[in-house]
Amino acid sequence: MNLEIKDIKDLFKARDSLANKGNFGACGIFGGSINYTGSVKLATMACAAMRSGAGKCRIIIDKDLTSAITPYILEETLWPLDNDLDKAIINIDSLAIGMGWGISDKNKEMLEYILKNYQGILIIDADGLNILAKNLNWLNDTKAKVILTPHPKEFSRLFNINIKEILDNPINYTMNFAKKYQVIVLLKGARTIVADGNNYYEVNMPVPGLATAGSGDVLSGILAGFMAYNKYNIKSVAAGAILNAIAGKKAEDKYTDIAMVAHDTIECIPAAIKEIRGER
Repeated sequence: MNLEIKDIKDLFKARDSLANKGNFGACGIFGGSINYTGSVKLATMACAAMRSGAGKCRIIIDKDLTSAITPYILEETLWPLDNDLDKAIINIDSLAIGMGWGISDKNKEMLEYILKNYQGILIIDADGLNILAKNLNWLNDTKAKVILTPHPKEFSRLFNINIKEILDNPINYTMNFAKKYQVIVLLKGARTIVADGNNYYEVNMPVPGLATAGSGDVLSGILAGFMAYNKYNIKSVAAGAILNAIAGKKAEDKYTDIAMVAHDTIECIPAAIKEIRGER
């Protein structure tokens, strides 16, 4: 079924005047590599997470990237990773992992460890998905509440079938995968499908301007921030997709579908929230 703005308004209600940052969860962003230092990208995702309502955001990176990332950190905290993953992910309600990460034995080991030990909401994207595609059995033993955010090519790797087959019947494939592995799948595209194996939502809000490098990373940041204080279900995940689409459309209107870039979407998150609330 289609999910519309009116259906998610309750997830964006005004906050209590006595609220504090502890009421809105803590999220983590874990990505970046030497080849993709992601200094601006990671800061952008973290900003997306904070703009989407998380009380706190922690950026987890390889310690070798510290000097590249530090100048871009403002509201977020930075965690240069040593060998203790448990400390890095402690007290994190939601964690987005894999963006700009690269594929290596070390990252493979860390993703497996996180899936087996992390008990929060885990958003896996990009290279996290590419690693997972060859190790789907990890999903059978995970303690995390998993959200996978593939685009069609990444989903084709997970399913080991061609992209055309997926695009010919995206609901069927998304539902089947989600049910088999007990995860939520958000299949990105002009027609976004969010499924948990029992039910699904369609988000039909095509924004051509989002077809630009980094847009998926921004969505991961939005989901990390939004899921830090919302329940793990397809409505919340689809609401994050709608927030991303509305903000993207506003960025497109301002900068055109040709000239907009990914971080323009983040600039428009506040206006998107106002629209969802029905405010001017």
